[in-house]
Amino acid sequence: MRLSVIGTGYVGLVAGTCFAESGNDVVCHDIDETKIAALNRGECPIYEPGLEELIERNVRAGRLRFTTDIGEAVRHGELIFVAVGTPQADDGAADLSNLWAVVDAMAPHIDQPKIIVIKSTVPVGTNARVAERLSGLVRVPVDVASNPEFMKEGAAIDDFTRPDRVVVGVRRPAVAEKLRELYAPFLRTDRPFLVMSPESAEMTKYVANAILSTKISFINEMANICERLGADINDVRRGIGHDSRIGFAFLFPGAGYGGSCFPKDVRALSSLARAVGVQPRILEAVDAVNEAQKHVLFNKIWTHFKGRLQGRKFAVWGLSFKPRTDDIREAPSLVLIKQLLDHGARVVAHDPEAMANTRKVLGDRIEYAETPYAALEGAYGLAIVTEWNEFRNPDFRRMRELMAEPVIFDGRNLYDPEKVAHYGFRYYSIGRSPSGPPPRHVGEKSPACTGKARADA
Repeated sequence: MRLSVIGTGYVGLVAGTCFAESGNDVVCHDIDETKIAALNRGECPIYEPGLEELIERNVRAGRLRFTTDIGEAVRHGELIFVAVGTPQADDGAADLSNLWAVVDAMAPHIDQPKIIVIKSTVPVGTNARVAERLSGLVRVPVDVASNPEFMKEGAAIDDFTRPDRVVVGVRRPAVAEKLRELYAPFLRTDRPFLVMSPESAEMTKYVANAILSTKISFINEMANICERLGADINDVRRGIGHDSRIGFAFLFPGAGYGGSCFPKDVRALSSLARAVGVQPRILEAVDAVNEAQKHVLFNKIWTHFKGRLQGRKFAVWGLSFKPRTDDIREAPSLVLIKQLLDHGARVVAHDPEAMANTRKVLGDRIEYAETPYAALEGAYGLAIVTEWNEFRNPDFRRMRELMAEPVIFDGRNLYDPEKVAHYGFRYYSIGRSPSGPPPRHVGEKSPACTGKARADA
């Protein structure tokens, strides 16, 4: 099929590349000339395992090309996928300005029937509004479908090519059949192709992210309770996870979730609920718990050092909001770093992929280490914020030799407390009792943290 993808952000770039890999003729559009030039050279502007190789192969094969000419993209595609960003507005709702700009820009170039497929995450009712707007701008039939994405950063190619399910929202069966044909190569293992109304498809995306966010906030709150009561959250997690009604997915305690989807989608759904007269109590609690959880590591650091952080150097391992991505949007690491800097500490950070993006936000307010061990030299503590695999089996003897004080604040529960204590570390994790030698200072209560600090330090 001839396909066009408007927007070469994370979703659009992965979708366009994977469609090309399955034999389609794909043109991707973006207004960023520098990005488009790089993509046409086969270069990838984001870190996603395997994506750069797929882009290079399909560009070379002539199945994938990139343009800044919206007219070229619109004329090319039988199906036009819209995958522009819908960031959070000041009131928590989704900002659809990018979407409306694209609709208005496409309209003058639509001179034959098209299927517009909205892949962006948008509030319920947006599909209908887009269809109504296009009907007043173009003179040929245009179908508007909804096709939400369910990709995980760090595993996006596998998620797209081996999906759990494909959801499409349509108003005509013929449009559903066209999309079924397009997705057929990815559904050969009998994964479901779910056809529903556009409104239901739009809602499905928000509900999926909301329930996953709820599981994370729930286990984090339980972890905090376990810590106070002397229980071990890992034991509790195993105890509930083997219940088939609950399962293990998204039940790993940590320092809070981040990224481009969960935070803004929970808030957007909350805003949408309030707009129709429903009080979103659970959604508001999920967001509040998560924002508070981003302060847990700092509270542990403050208590251990009795608030004496001025001039002390701290190492931070992990900047991206999750492993296998360079995305730092809403990352817990930024909240922690801002708090440390605000209290006079020095920060030296290492991340396998996200240091360049972090430098764009924090500049020279922190130092950047090329290796995990380089960050530890002279550090009074190590905070682990992202569970990169390369952090899972470090040389603890070398770590202790490098650090000014052997204390680890583990926001992802990477290590066995007894093992870390064996090497002489004081070890703080999430939902488990501290282990190792007692702190040098008498602990004090941490300063009040409301959970309102933003991650745009």
